[in-house]
Amino acid sequence: MPAPIRTLTHAARSAQASELPSTALQALTVVVERLAAGDPLDASIPAVIRTVESVLPAREVSVWLLTPGGLERTWAVGDKALTSAAVTAAGAPPREDLTVVRLVSGATRLGAIAIAHHAPLSSDDRALVNATAHLLAPQIFHAEQHRQLEVEVAARTRQIDEERRFTERIIDALPVGLYVIDREYRIQAWNRKRETGMQGISRDEAIGRPIFDILHRQPADLLRREFDEVFESGRLQSFQVESLATGELRTYRISKIPMRIGGDEVTHIVTIGEDVTEWKEAEGRFAQAEKLAALGQLAAGAMHEINNPLATIAACAESLGLRLGDLAAAGVDIPSGTTDYVRIIDNEVRRSTQIVDGLLDFARPRKPHKEQVDVNETIRKTLFLLKHHARFKRLTVDTQFDEALPRVGEGSGEQLVQVIMALLLNAMDAVGGQGSIVVRTRTGTTRREEVVAEVVDTGHGIARSEISKIFEPFYTTKEAGRGTGLGLSICYGIVTEHGGRIEVESVLGQGSTFRVLLPASTA
Repeated sequence: MPAPIRTLTHAARSAQASELPSTALQALTVVVERLAAGDPLDASIPAVIRTVESVLPAREVSVWLLTPGGLERTWAVGDKALTSAAVTAAGAPPREDLTVVRLVSGATRLGAIAIAHHAPLSSDDRALVNATAHLLAPQIFHAEQHRQLEVEVAARTRQIDEERRFTERIIDALPVGLYVIDREYRIQAWNRKRETGMQGISRDEAIGRPIFDILHRQPADLLRREFDEVFESGRLQSFQVESLATGELRTYRISKIPMRIGGDEVTHIVTIGEDVTEWKEAEGRFAQAEKLAALGQLAAGAMHEINNPLATIAACAESLGLRLGDLAAAGVDIPSGTTDYVRIIDNEVRRSTQIVDGLLDFARPRKPHKEQVDVNETIRKTLFLLKHHARFKRLTVDTQFDEALPRVGEGSGEQLVQVIMALLLNAMDAVGGQGSIVVRTRTGTTRREEVVAEVVDTGHGIARSEISKIFEPFYTTKEAGRGTGLGLSICYGIVTEHGGRIEVESVLGQGSTFRVLLPASTA
């Protein structure tokens, strides 16, 4: 039997055996019965104090509880004129019109019952009040303990809910698909990426169902073997798969991670699916870039070797020219056009040597020498290198130079050749032999951006959504095999190192303008 009920039962028996007047005894019996009914205190205590008030010469009967803020009136009948200060000060000195009986449970002070009366209380009245206080105290004590326990449970429940929601938000924020299954292959977690993926299964629909019902596109036997291997070995499994579920070939990295709760046995498996298509493509482009770098080194070596026979041809042409001159001076009849042929050979050898030297200067890895750079001359040098390109021979490049253009201060002519060449090659790819390309220079509006070089083409243009990405490494809009995605990224770095910037204007289907703005020399 709970302690409060035992107390009330004992009090009921005591009340029946007491020698209180019938009215007080009847009131005390009502109090006991009311409290023993087990109603909430908000219902039973008002009834108790009304019962007590009905047999006492009282103006007000109130129950006060101790709170962190002091005594507070919780229940009352009558005038409700008492103050906490009056209740606290009662008995020092005593008031003839006020009786205060403390509510105590063991060593715990709970509050008090206060009676404001218009006539002195008799000993029987005081006995009734004391008995009522004795009955109320354990009820209030246990009710307060229960209330505090409820508050603590509610606070802990809120904390657990907040922690659970926070954990769910973390899992939902991950840019990967994640789900968790138990040893019955039933789904215990399903994150937001899984909800918005191709399968489009909501969390509520997935939780609790066998994984084979959800991932029905994959063979159940294969899935089961994969899960069983992790359950049995306790080792992480990771592999890549390719899928055409989105309409295009995508590559995914699947990781199955063992999870243990309360022991050494694997109780759950966390499966993470990550789309690594772009990473795999970037890896391929990087490998291609390495091949191109190796090819560039091979070409540079070949250029050195080509220089040797060119030097021999040039020496022979010079000797032949001198021999023909000697023969002509001796009166020998030289065949018509022979001298012209020798001169053509000499000129073509010189031109070939210039091409090879230009390519070697461009390809040779060395620390750039900083000096003032004539951008007009840089563009002319670049065009000289490119005019021997087979596809450039079919194009007309219009040049519009501002001859009063100031020089760039603290620049590298070789690096700027690389920038202009990359922009011209991109323009050539954009027009495809059917458009036009304009290279022009002009003076900018500020000294920091006073030297402006523009490459304008009438090609296919760039979509607005791609313009912000074109300077990223390995990003390219060209078809497979036509670009590494490194050219514009390198250009961006070079121009930035020169203290300038690159601007892009493009309209899809109409063409593009790449604008390089560089600081002018202060000299």
